[in-house]
Amino acid sequence: MAGTIDLRTEIREFLRSRRARITPDTAGLPAYGGNRRVKGLRREEVALLAGVSVDYYVRMERGALAGTSEGVLDALASVLRLDDAERDHLFHLARQSGAPGGRRRREPTAAVRPALRQMLDAITDAPAWIRNGRHDVLAMNHLGRALYAPVLADPRRPANTARFVYLNPDAAAAFFVDYDQIAHNAAASLRREVGRDPHDEELVALVGELSTRSELFRRQWASQDVRLHGYGSKRVDHPAVGRLDLDFESMELPAEPGLHVNVYTAPAVGPAADRLALLAAWAAGEKTLETELAAPGA
Repeated sequence: MAGTIDLRTEIREFLRSRRARITPDTAGLPAYGGNRRVKGLRREEVALLAGVSVDYYVRMERGALAGTSEGVLDALASVLRLDDAERDHLFHLARQSGAPGGRRRREPTAAVRPALRQMLDAITDAPAWIRNGRHDVLAMNHLGRALYAPVLADPRRPANTARFVYLNPDAAAAFFVDYDQIAHNAAASLRREVGRDPHDEELVALVGELSTRSELFRRQWASQDVRLHGYGSKRVDHPAVGRLDLDFESMELPAEPGLHVNVYTAPAVGPAADRLALLAAWAAGEKTLETELAAPGA
């Protein structure tokens, strides 16, 4: 795979895939007799509903989004019934297309500031870590390292959760209770990141590696799905403490472009809280063991 993503191909495949899932009936168009040769809406039907000429929409679907007004993009998002993540992706693709020279490079944050590491360490009762849009784990608190011990078993650094999900599927399926959904979400969030920064060479390399080595990733990447990774639930089967049903919040750090802090919590009372406490005790034991092994003469 080259060092950049072909934006025109990204736009074309995304719009075609979204158009294919909308039927004339759901779009409020009259049903005409005879067999339709296309799945979903025709291009001329999308143009009609969006209020643009057929030629204009055809140019858009061929990848020419540069200069498209927000009003037209909004109309297109409405016609194609895009959700928030999909609409966001469409606008990112349009902005990237209109950038000078076709490039709108976002410089990734190279390192996690010491103050952010202190913030993580101050969160003592919940697993927490900082990641980038490629799913590289850049910093973790002690409970975060304990929770994601299976992910960190791979010595490659930075640890990458997408790589773990797709290239170590047996371990990932044993760890993540909802493995199929986790895998789908990983591909969908990487697709969104491609729309945000198609010139990130490390992101392009990761997508290339996963595409080459994982048939599951290739199938899910081809779906063109995108996803916002804001909050939700995560169910894991931890090798030391068993099943943990956790809530998570993923918050973007405004002063650090591209970085997010993930925090995992549980209700104050209940099985999840008990197992989090057990995880903390296990983590403390592991830390004590590490200290003992590192001591002179050990």
